Amino acid sequence: MRVFSGLDEFTAAVGEPLGTSDWHTVTQDQVNLFADATGDHQWIHVDIEKAAQGPFGGPIAHGFLTLSVLPKLSAATYRVENLTMGVNYGLNKVRFPQAVKVGSKIRGSAELAEVTDVPGGKQAVVRWTIEIDGEAKPACVAEWVVRYIA
Repeated sequence: MRVFSGLDEFTAAVGEPLGTSDWHTVTQDQVNLFADATGDHQWIHVDIEKAAQGPFGGPIAHGFLTLSVLPKLSAATYRVENLTMGVNYGLNKVRFPQAVKVGSKIRGSAELAEVTDVPGGKQAVVRWTIEIDGEAKPACVAEWVVRYIA
């Protein structure tokens, strides 16, 4: 894990890789809980038997589930210390080039693309690539915008 002592050190890292998380296995229980939380019970996610006959050969994670693990992957990849708080400000761009089959392992790699001044702190754009173990295409590529308040 890469640790920054504060916003000045973090800002100096623009253009650099921030690191890569450990692998995380996507489980059917996780997919089912996400389906319950979002109301998205499409068969490709939750009907194991039907999904086995479908285009992916089994159930797949929701794209938004894959995106929603960014905080978990981020916490395992880098940390900025001496902050009051960090808040999710949004996303600039998100794509899901490859479906994540249940049972697959995913991990995230982050690059600090941009840091700008905002009242009380900095706004960062972190480019994330979520890869799937053994697959050529990533599961997700996203520009995550985070505000860090000193």
